[in-house]
Amino acid sequence: MKIAIVILNWNGKKLLEKFLPSIIKHSNLPSVEIIVADNASSDDSVQFIQENYPKIGIIQNKENGGFAKGYNDALKHVNADIYALVNSDIEVSENWLDSVIKTFEDEVDTAIIQPKILDYKDKSKFEYAGAAGGFIDKYGYPFCRGRIFSELEADNQQYNETIEIFWASGACFFIRSNVFHELNGFDESYFAHQEEIDLCWRAKNKGRIIKYVGLSTVYHVGGATLQEINPKKTFLNFRNSLFSIVKNVPKNKIISIIFSRLLLDGIAGIKYLAELKPKHTIAIIKAHFSFYRHLPEMLNKRNGKEQEIIYYNTDSIVWSFYVLGKKKYKDL
Repeated sequence: MKIAIVILNWNGKKLLEKFLPSIIKHSNLPSVEIIVADNASSDDSVQFIQENYPKIGIIQNKENGGFAKGYNDALKHVNADIYALVNSDIEVSENWLDSVIKTFEDEVDTAIIQPKILDYKDKSKFEYAGAAGGFIDKYGYPFCRGRIFSELEADNQQYNETIEIFWASGACFFIRSNVFHELNGFDESYFAHQEEIDLCWRAKNKGRIIKYVGLSTVYHVGGATLQEINPKKTFLNFRNSLFSIVKNVPKNKIISIIFSRLLLDGIAGIKYLAELKPKHTIAIIKAHFSFYRHLPEMLNKRNGKEQEIIYYNTDSIVWSFYVLGKKKYKDL
C-alpha cells in the first residue's frame, strides 16, 4: 500500500523548517513518499526544500487556490493508494502511520481516517481543528470529541480507541485515492474551511466509512495560516456550513434546516456584537449574502439521489452547550 504524504504550502518556509524534520524522521517507510504542494508561494519555500531536502517531491501549483483547489490540483499528479493530507504546521509522533495503515489494510470499506490531534502549544490538550473526530448537529454546526466550540478537553487517554466518526479534520486527513477522485475531490467553491466536512458528508452519502484512530497522534499549531480570530475565517465557516447543508441533506429537509440556521446565525451575530466584535457580525452577514448568490450552484451540485442517512447525533449543539451547559462530548 503506497502512501503519499502531501503537505500544502503557501509562504510557509518557517513552518517547513520547523515541522518537516518530524515528518521525515517518523515516516521513513519504503512505501511512503513525501511531497510538498506549493500554492504559488512568493517566499523561498520551494528553494528551501530543493536545497535542504532534495528527496522530497515538489508540485508547484500555478495559483493560490486555497486548501480545496490547492489539493485538487496537486493530487492529479500524485500516484498513491492513500493520500495523507497534512498541514504544514503539524508535528507527527513516532509510529503515527502504523495504526492508520493497519486500519486501511484490515478494513477495506474504511475510506477516510483521522488521527488524534493534540495542541502543539499544550500537548496535554486536544486541538480545535479535529480533536478526537468530528460530528455535526442537525443544523450543520460542527463539533468534535474533545472539543465543543472553544471548550477543549485534556487528553486523558479517554479517546484512544478506533471508532466511526462523521468527518475527519483536514489538518491531518487520510483518504483512499480512488475515493478522493470518485468524489471529484474538494469543492473549490469553499476556498478554505469545512471543505473536508463536505467531502466526508458526500462520502457518507455513498456509504463510505470514516474512522478516527486514537493510537495515532499528531500535534497541530492551529491558526498558523488564518488566525482563529480573523473575521475572514468567521465568514468562511458560516457560509461553507450552509453550502454543505444545501448540498447534502435530504431535499425535503433543506428549507426547514436552512431557516433554523439563519435564525441561529443571527443570534451568533448578536452575540458577537455584545462581545464588541462587530467585524465578526459583519462577516456573518456577508456569509449569508454570499450563500444566497451561490445557492443555485449548490443546488445543482446535489447528486440527484435522495439520501436518508442519519448525519447528526445531537439535535442542537448550540442548545446543549449554551443552555444545558454540556461542555464535553460524553455529556451530549
